[in-house]
Amino acid sequence: MEATLIRRTVELEDRHWWFRERRAIVGRQLRRFEPGRALDLGGAGGGNARVLIEHGWDALVADQSETAVEFARERGLRAVQADACDLPLPDRDFDLVLAFDVLEHIENDHRALCEIVRVLRPGAVALIAVPCDMALWSSHDVAAGHHRRYTRTGLCALLNGGGLVVDRVWSWNVLMRPIVALRRRNQTGSDLTELPPVVNATLGAVVAAERYLPVGSLPGVSLMVRAHRPL
Repeated sequence: MEATLIRRTVELEDRHWWFRERRAIVGRQLRRFEPGRALDLGGAGGGNARVLIEHGWDALVADQSETAVEFARERGLRAVQADACDLPLPDRDFDLVLAFDVLEHIENDHRALCEIVRVLRPGAVALIAVPCDMALWSSHDVAAGHHRRYTRTGLCALLNGGGLVVDRVWSWNVLMRPIVALRRRNQTGSDLTELPPVVNATLGAVVAAERYLPVGSLPGVSLMVRAHRPL
């Protein structure tokens, strides 16, 4: 992720509907587990790491970008600059790895997945999010530095091949997929921008409705996975 996009992310994530709802998803998932040591891989300034800490986790941010690490440290977070395919971290050291919108940025995603598994202790959990469906590929993906978007089958095969057991996989941002598809068909560059407050609140309410609707098996904009390293 380019330094300018990281800066934009840090500036927007506390109020932008996309980031706020994703942090809510992280919080709901964390309530399933006893806190321990967590790695926020590809943390991009540590927005999700702050959620981990709020839920009692000892969190470390790892990101390849020096800019991201600097932002995380400025926020008072522990952070290390690291290549996701060669993490400078011990084996079996973490109770949870969070990798939201990371794997699509890495050409050798299998290698990165193997590193996630390596640093997880047996029985520990990975929470992973990726963009889905190459039919949605657009200039947004190019600007964000994506190598691919994933299918549900392909993502599960990647995780299983790397040594994880998939516990649940579901679609996210289902209700707004038609709008996203239409918008990205004609846009240029990233769609991560400041929105008018009314628009931001409306979009946030729409995507939050997915918490209560049975839409996780339908096509969305992202895929979410909860998986674990077997004992």
